[in-house]
Amino acid sequence: MNRFSVWRAKLCAVRILFIALAISIVALSHPRASTAGPFNSEYFELDNGLQVVVIPNHRAPIVVHMMWYRAGSADDPVGKSGIAHFLEHLMFKATDKLEAGEFSRIVARNGGQENAFTSWDYTGYFQRVARDRLEIVMELEAGRIRGLVLDEEIVRPERDVILEERSARTDNQPSSLLAEQISAAQFLRHPYGTPIIGWRHEIETLNHEDALAFYRRYYAPDNAILVVAGDISAAELKPLAEKYYGVIPAAGVPPRRRPEEPPQISPRRVSFTDARVAQPSLTRSYLAPGHGTEGGDSVALQVFAEILGSKSTSRLYQALVVERPLAAWAGSSYQALALDTSRFYVYADALPGVSITEVEAAIDETIAELLLNGPSEEEVASAKGRMQDAVVYTLDNPQSVASIFGNAMSVGLSVEDIESWPDRVAAVTRERVMAAARAVLRLELSVTGILLPAEEG
Repeated sequence: MNRFSVWRAKLCAVRILFIALAISIVALSHPRASTAGPFNSEYFELDNGLQVVVIPNHRAPIVVHMMWYRAGSADDPVGKSGIAHFLEHLMFKATDKLEAGEFSRIVARNGGQENAFTSWDYTGYFQRVARDRLEIVMELEAGRIRGLVLDEEIVRPERDVILEERSARTDNQPSSLLAEQISAAQFLRHPYGTPIIGWRHEIETLNHEDALAFYRRYYAPDNAILVVAGDISAAELKPLAEKYYGVIPAAGVPPRRRPEEPPQISPRRVSFTDARVAQPSLTRSYLAPGHGTEGGDSVALQVFAEILGSKSTSRLYQALVVERPLAAWAGSSYQALALDTSRFYVYADALPGVSITEVEAAIDETIAELLLNGPSEEEVASAKGRMQDAVVYTLDNPQSVASIFGNAMSVGLSVEDIESWPDRVAAVTRERVMAAARAVLRLELSVTGILLPAEEG
């Protein structure tokens, strides 16, 4: 299939993480169980502002340790795109106590796994280790919160690694190149329109001073969230957190200030033609409310996305793949977990011999009918049930659960918000679903991207 494979796979993989509510985080000074919910999480906050969440799971003597920073690519300074992601790589270099690469070697020697990731709103670092090795990785992680050591000799080779990563994942992937253009067209002012990895010409100019400036501004305990899931309780973790993280001074990190997206009044279209494309595909992006956008109903919009295009029983799949058929695949997704205004997607891959124009017409017809008449009560109930079931399925995977909490809290949700999400889904009505969908799926808020084989261009 000629889908935006990497881009869409990421959207589907984190679908259950898109928990969109709008209540501020409550500061607590001691471990306390959150409002009763499926995860049984516990929360406390250190004196230096570090927020800590523990999600006990005693089925195996394993823990996942995650440190999340409220700083992502949307916080990159103008002209320095990619610096948040670049710093993620550099965090595995030298500290004032470790040589470059020693962090990873120690984790590996202790049988652990580690990695890191950058998104628009956050950067995260994690280790998965046996319970009796937790203190080792906590000491390592504490050492690089404020102790990173960089110079141009360290940074220059890693910058080449980033450029090669961009070549492999973006520049050599027609679908990724078009995805960048869709994002740039969707956001007229907001930095969500800039790729997380950065624009190539700006990556080439990044240096160790840029990385250190970003690091010193954002990497501090009062701008971080520690999430530990697995064979441990908050009472057991709190002394360790105070020992290794509590001694690090707060830095007084300033609040995020991002440009607001202006009103969008006209639909936009972009297309990309490439000889490497086998079959035409379409992706349409609509500007949509994030979890904290005033006037939005992101939970109801999540339910609508489930009905419209989440699986093979959805409206789009049935209309374009099963009944006609015109497409090899069709679906929708919604990025609710965003600090600012986000996006709602629909997409489809044309079958051989079918024009992308026919596919687009069928998508428009399916959406128009659903917006006019709305889903049935049975569809709404079934969608809500699947969403609630998805939470239950994550409980056996400590890393998935830790990711839910880190992602959600990085954009302003509290543990109570996360624990109560299934109940909030249950409260969604058919009328709310229709109202939320009609507010978002408007062509003037959209960018339609077409990916074409060379002979069709």
